[in-house]
Amino acid sequence: MSDFNNISINDINDNNGADFYNNFRQKLMDIEQFPSIYTFKFIIPADVDKREQVEKIFEHPSTKISSKDSKTGKYNSLTVETFVQSADEVIDYYKKVSTIEKVIML
Repeated sequence: MSDFNNISINDINDNNGADFYNNFRQKLMDIEQFPSIYTFKFIIPADVDKREQVEKIFEHPSTKISSKDSKTGKYNSLTVETFVQSADEVIDYYKKVSTIEKVIML
């Protein structure tokens, strides 16, 4: 995964996220080369159901998912590596995961 120092939370606007996603798409295209393996990171409650919901979104045969428990055991960190064709596909994955309650996207 490339350096994301150029992506700032300040890019979010009140246009239903449209400005954020447009800026994010452009920054992805500037720093990534597509198609490629892309790494997603999430923090989820230590709940098998939440993990399964996230895993169902990433069904590509290339997908590799690893997890790590927090010190307290209340949360899991998920790292998902999967093949993507474009910046739009990365954004689509993030939008799908955003529908799952209490999932933090990094």
